[in-house]
Amino acid sequence: MPDTVVVIGAGLAGLVATAELTRAGHRVVLLEQEPPASLGGQAWWSFGGLFLVDSPEQRRLGIKDSAELALADWLGSAAFTAGADDVDPRRWAEAFVDFAAGDLRPWLHRQGVRWFPLVQWAERGGYLADGHGNTVPRFHVTWGTGPAVLAPFVRALLDARHDGLVDVRFRHRVTGLDTGRGGRVTGVVGDVLAADGARARGERSSREVVGHFAIDADAVVVAAGGIGANHDLVRSAWPSEFGALPARMLSGVPDHVDGAMIAATATAGGHVLHAGRMWHYPEGIANHSPVWTDHGIRILPGPSSLWLDADGERLPAPLFPGFDSLGALRHLTSRGHDHSWFVLNKTIMGTEFALSGSEQNPDLTGKDVRAVLQRALPGAVGPVERFAELSEEFVWGDSPAALARGMNALTGGDRIDADRLERAIVARDRQVASGLGKDHQVVATTMARRYVVDRLVRVAEPARLLAPDDGPLLAVRLSVLTRKTLGGLRTDLEGRVLRADGAPLEGVWAAGEAAGFGGGGMHGHRALEGTFLGGCLFSGRVAGRAVVAALR
Repeated sequence: MPDTVVVIGAGLAGLVATAELTRAGHRVVLLEQEPPASLGGQAWWSFGGLFLVDSPEQRRLGIKDSAELALADWLGSAAFTAGADDVDPRRWAEAFVDFAAGDLRPWLHRQGVRWFPLVQWAERGGYLADGHGNTVPRFHVTWGTGPAVLAPFVRALLDARHDGLVDVRFRHRVTGLDTGRGGRVTGVVGDVLAADGARARGERSSREVVGHFAIDADAVVVAAGGIGANHDLVRSAWPSEFGALPARMLSGVPDHVDGAMIAATATAGGHVLHAGRMWHYPEGIANHSPVWTDHGIRILPGPSSLWLDADGERLPAPLFPGFDSLGALRHLTSRGHDHSWFVLNKTIMGTEFALSGSEQNPDLTGKDVRAVLQRALPGAVGPVERFAELSEEFVWGDSPAALARGMNALTGGDRIDADRLERAIVARDRQVASGLGKDHQVVATTMARRYVVDRLVRVAEPARLLAPDDGPLLAVRLSVLTRKTLGGLRTDLEGRVLRADGAPLEGVWAAGEAAGFGGGGMHGHRALEGTFLGGCLFSGRVAGRAVVAALR
C-alpha cells in the first residue's frame, strides 16, 4: 500500500505539495478546516503577482535584470543579521531568487499559466543602491490573477482524486501532531467542524465541533498559513520599537488565518523564528461590500499622491506611495497614528489608483482583453470608481479648506488644519510648475515616467494638484491592513521542520506562510512584492519533492 502523507491546508502551498506527492504515486489525505468553497485559500483572492527575474516579459520592455541584481535587492531589503537565526532564512532567500530567475516561469508556463505583458514596478525603495527596493520592475501579474495561479494545481488535485490518490476532507481542523517513540511525528488529531456548506468563499464559518479524528501518517506537511486575521496575536508580536499597532485595523485575509497550526507544530517541538517580522500595509481601505470580518482592500497607488499622517504632515522621503510599505507603516505606528491620508485629485485617481485582489480586477481575472485595454484610457477602472462612489473613506473637496473640513468630519476631530494643508499642496505644486524641482517625490514621479509602462498606464503626467481641470481634490483615509507573517516555522532547504537545536522534527515538513515562506522567514525584515505567491509555490514544491525522496 502506498505511503500516506497528511497535508494540512488546501491553500496554494498545500495544493502544490499535494500535486508533487500524487504525481509520484503517494496517497495524500488533504485536511482543510474551511468549507469546499474556500479551496485555494488566500491565493484565490490575490492579484496574482509573481516576482520573476530576467523574464521574456521584462526583456520585451527593455528591462535589464539578472539573478545577481535581484539577490542584491533582496538582501538589501531583508537586512539579515549575522546570527544563527538568519542562516536558514538566507539560504532559502538565495534558493528562491535562483528559482525566480530559473524554473519558476517555465514550470508554470508548461502548466498553462500566462502573464499580463506590462510588468509592474512595486516597492521602488528610494534609498541607496544597497538598500530596500526593486531596482527594476519585477511584478508580473498573472493573466487571470490569483485563480489562474491556482488552476493547474486544482486540476492536479481533481485528477488525483479521480485516480484514488487524494482524500480531501473539508471541515477537518487539525489541533495537534501525534508523536511516537523518539519524538517522530506519526500522525495528526483534530476536530470535525459542522458542515456549514452554504458559506461562500472567504465568509466566516462555524466553529461548532461535531466530532473528532485521528489519522496515522508516514509524513505530515504543514501548510496552513499565518496569523493575519488574529489581530490580538498580530499586535502582541509587533516589535515594540515601532510603537503599537492601532486598536482599529482591517484584515486582508479571511477569519480562519489565525496561526493555530504554527502553534500546534511548535507544541510538538518545531521552532518558530522571527514572529515579530510581518508584512502589513498602511494603505488599507474598508471594503464597502465585506466578505469577512473587518475586510479591507489595499490601494495600489502610483507615486503622485501626497501622503500625510493623521496630523496632516507629509511622510518623509522616501516614504512615498509605492516605495516602502513597511517603512511607512513603521513611521506611522511609531508616532501612535491609526490612520493616514492620500491627498490627490480626480485625474490622478483615474490614472494611478488600482485595487489589490482578484475580485477587484474583473478584467484581468476574467481574461477580458477588451476590458483590459480600457485601462489605457482616461478615467479610473470600474472597481475604483465604485469605491469612490460608495466608500466613506473617499473625501472630496473643491478647495483645500473644503477638503480639510471633510477629512475632519470623517475622523470626528480637528487634526487637519486647512491652512497647513493648503501650504503643503501649494508647495508641492510650485515644484511641479518649475519643470524640474528639488522635492524628492516630484523628482521620483518624473523619473518613473521614463519606464514605458508607468508612462502609459500607471503614473500621471506631473501637474498641479490645484489645476482646475483635474479636480476636485480627493483625500482617502488609509488604515492598517493586516496581511502576511514573514516569520514562521524554521525549515531546512528540504522543507523539514527543525527543532530549536537545529535537528529535524522527524516526520514533519512545512511550506508557505506557516514556514515564513521558507526557512522561518526568507524575506527577512521586508518583502519585494510578488514573493508571497512565489514563496508558496517554491516551498510547496520543495516540501512535496522532499517528502517523495524521504519515502523512497
